Amino acid sequence: MSNLLSPPADDVFQHFYNTSADELLAGHQAIDPEAKMLALFKQCAATVPAYRHFLATHGINPADINSYQAFQALPLMGKADYMRAYPLPERCLGGSLAGADRVAVSSGSTGQPTFWPRSALYELDVALRFEQVFHDSFRAHERSTLAVVCFALGNWVGGLFTTSCCWHLARKGYPLMVATPGNNKAEIFRVVREMAPHFSQLVLLGYPPFVKDVLDAGAAEGIDWPSHKPKLVFAGEVFSEEWRSLMGQRIGSASPYHDSASLYGTADGGVLGNETPLSIAIRCWLADHPEAARSLFGESRLPTLVQYDPTSRFFESHQGTLVVSGENTVPLVRYHIADQGGVISYADIWQFLNGHGVQSVVDLGLASDFQPRQLPFVFVFGRADFTVSYYGANIYPENVTVGLEQANIMASVTGKFVLETQESETGDSELHIAVELLPSITPDIGLPALIASSIRAQLLRLNSEFANYTPTERQLPLITLYPFADPGYFPVGVKHRYSRR
Repeated sequence: MSNLLSPPADDVFQHFYNTSADELLAGHQAIDPEAKMLALFKQCAATVPAYRHFLATHGINPADINSYQAFQALPLMGKADYMRAYPLPERCLGGSLAGADRVAVSSGSTGQPTFWPRSALYELDVALRFEQVFHDSFRAHERSTLAVVCFALGNWVGGLFTTSCCWHLARKGYPLMVATPGNNKAEIFRVVREMAPHFSQLVLLGYPPFVKDVLDAGAAEGIDWPSHKPKLVFAGEVFSEEWRSLMGQRIGSASPYHDSASLYGTADGGVLGNETPLSIAIRCWLADHPEAARSLFGESRLPTLVQYDPTSRFFESHQGTLVVSGENTVPLVRYHIADQGGVISYADIWQFLNGHGVQSVVDLGLASDFQPRQLPFVFVFGRADFTVSYYGANIYPENVTVGLEQANIMASVTGKFVLETQESETGDSELHIAVELLPSITPDIGLPALIASSIRAQLLRLNSEFANYTPTERQLPLITLYPFADPGYFPVGVKHRYSRR
């Protein structure tokens, strides 16, 4: 690796360990991210055999790419035409796996595995995202902290990547202990009971539905979560602010903007951005002002909203989807993640908020002395292919989720559902929603009607197409309750799909 990197790797590690997050981010803000991406392109064109061939197949001479405008015209990398089209070593810096000391595997929705080798050196950019959360939100540099990794351990990216990044923070001097029970609830509870009383605070890191399950099952087993001052770190799914509020109630949160954070991450790029107290406060405000949210994001659903460091992961938007560039063992140059979303500058989001009467962080519910980091924003929707059309209205899973995530409903259901439209015997279109019950739950006879009314209310509030296109007599969905892990709708061990067509 050393012949490809400047400065030497040891110096990079020491710089990270000996430099505060404030100084690191200030140094990054002094760098021109567009110039850095142009330099990354030059490096890849010179040292990555697959990328040289990829450029040649598109008739591009690397010597002609000398400006950011020219960079923006480069072809997009994709999984099909790049990642799966070339042998793995040829996609690496230097055309070799030498220097890569770990690998993650992703399967995605196709089930075909993709391998992502990397060096520990490239974890430092991602570790800084964790440091932002642990420092800015949790004040973990001042408080002894037990971090419990609840992501699955193994070849998947979440568990071991998270563990390694937390270890980097501990080595940096954070009073942090990292426990790795993975997604084994019994082991999580054993760690919490034995270790959490010795620390000032507890951090649970995992996928949102699993963290909820941990909190609920732990409370049922007598764990007093609020006594451990829990904080929550999520990744992998979009969730509503109603759901965040419910989780806050379970942990006794007194500071909703600081007690949880979601990460936007992928196996190919690591953690690309992270929620901050500012982004959470803005998202909460938007959840209460759906018309403003629609005008900002262009859709009747609320995306994940995070801030990102453009010198680490550089975002562009392409036809309503996201493109990212960043240095890695398998470097990404205009890589088409294809997640639906977009990019908003720090100045532009404040211009938007000012235009809607929000003049300061105080108007968002933050303290008057709160100092936000002036980083740009990226927003990410849930997958578009989960949307169904009903009377010409696009019905998004995110809208349904808000209807389910009410306190009097979530005591009985997991939060998983399947959305579909069906034709009745008389030829009318009907909106059907299959809902998964929690284990060992015998539902009240009135639960389906309660769920239907709650979902209709949220669809009317959040989705103007639904409110205006759907006849009033067809707005109440038909709810069917299914037992936990029902093989027809909620099979175990496969990626859940929130809609059927």
